[in-house]
Amino acid sequence: MSRVGKKLIPIPDKTKISYKDRVITVQGEKGTLVRSIHSSIDLKLEDGFIVVNIVNDERAGSPLQGLTRSLVANMVAGVTSGFERILQINGIGYRAVLNGNTIVFNLGYSHPVNFDLPDGISATIDKNNIIKLSGIDKEKLGLVSAAIRRLRPPEPYKGKGIKYAEEHIQRKAGKTGTK
Repeated sequence: MSRVGKKLIPIPDKTKISYKDRVITVQGEKGTLVRSIHSSIDLKLEDGFIVVNIVNDERAGSPLQGLTRSLVANMVAGVTSGFERILQINGIGYRAVLNGNTIVFNLGYSHPVNFDLPDGISATIDKNNIIKLSGIDKEKLGLVSAAIRRLRPPEPYKGKGIKYAEEHIQRKAGKTGTK
């Protein structure tokens, strides 16, 4: 049995959850999320909690139980409070500007890079170099932030590039001028 999968998921007030035909729908203050559930896993709504159970005792059921529990818990947390990811741009002349639903990056290339934000993800930019992404779907938010980071990953010598706010870049020493 999965330790994570055994935990109950509390259902907050003002959150509506429906589970029908292996599809769970979570509605909250921030929006609605829908996800299909694997056939080895079953969900039950009991006394204000969601219980994740394994249908049959296969070897693959236990990891899927923990995964499903985490995904459903993230859905519930997303529609109630939402998620946020912060990116930092480091480098001289590196900056970002928000134009509607598009972020325009100047990252040392010969041309500006345009990045269109998908539906459900919003961004704010502080001081031209701090990007705050927010949304209700944790998976989509992670994919968008990783795609933005890939535009110019941080390099280890001067630390120039786009990095997560909590990320630490291991710095390397440059060349020495010895003979």
